[in-house]
Amino acid sequence: MAAEITSNDSAAAVRQEEDLPINTRTPAQRLESIMRWVMPLSIGVLTILGWDLIVRINDIPHYILPGPGLVAESLIRDWGTLSGSLWVTVKITCMALAVAIIGGASLAILFSLSKWVELSFFPYAVILQVTPVVSIAPLIIIFVDTPITAVLICAWIVAFFPVLSNTTLGLNSADHNLRNLFQLYGATRWQELRFLRIPSAMPYFLGGLRIAGGLSLIGAVVAEFVTGAAGAGTGLAFRILESGYRLNIPRMFAALILISMTGIVIFLLFTWISHLALHKWHESAIKREN
Repeated sequence: MAAEITSNDSAAAVRQEEDLPINTRTPAQRLESIMRWVMPLSIGVLTILGWDLIVRINDIPHYILPGPGLVAESLIRDWGTLSGSLWVTVKITCMALAVAIIGGASLAILFSLSKWVELSFFPYAVILQVTPVVSIAPLIIIFVDTPITAVLICAWIVAFFPVLSNTTLGLNSADHNLRNLFQLYGATRWQELRFLRIPSAMPYFLGGLRIAGGLSLIGAVVAEFVTGAAGAGTGLAFRILESGYRLNIPRMFAALILISMTGIVIFLLFTWISHLALHKWHESAIKREN
């Protein structure tokens, strides 16, 4: 009973610390919160200024290295074209990521329930991961009807393994003492999975999502390069190729910036989801003073 009271008191103290208003933080905590945003923004601003300075001093032609102002102008001027391609890339990325999450998590749960299934199929998942997607893409193009489907499959291949491997590791990392306790009280395998192993795997699963989110975007862009998808309903990779052929380098840089910003948004989104899911109970997300 005393141990239970102590545990409840500790949890309440952590919740009170989490709920402290901003004006009660220490100066060091406030400085850290400010510098977390100021430092990256300062580095970005200095990089852009240095880029512009190099272009102006060396009088570099815009078809070799455009200045940041010209890239921003191209981004605004060509937004109608780039936005449609951005939507195609984001759509393929989200679809590939959704299939990777469903397939990877489901297969990881199946692995945790049967060691023989894991021993049988996990090596093939490794083979699929280590095989370069650029070598698989030509075969996929032969077997599917449309280039967009081929791009989706390639992006899924790249994003699938991080979800599978991280979730499998998390499901197998549940405390063995708690697993013995569940077995002692006669819990079924599904009860153990639901109430112990899945909560234990959540940090690993969410970490895999942050990796898979970026990889699905990379897979979508690389696959579009390889498959040679072209036309109105294509993504940003085709716009990069098209701009290179036409020596429209400012538009190429604008497309690259959109891809980078999309990757950053995906990472921040999954980081926020991970914080919401873990910040009240998991050590990796609980903020402490020391």
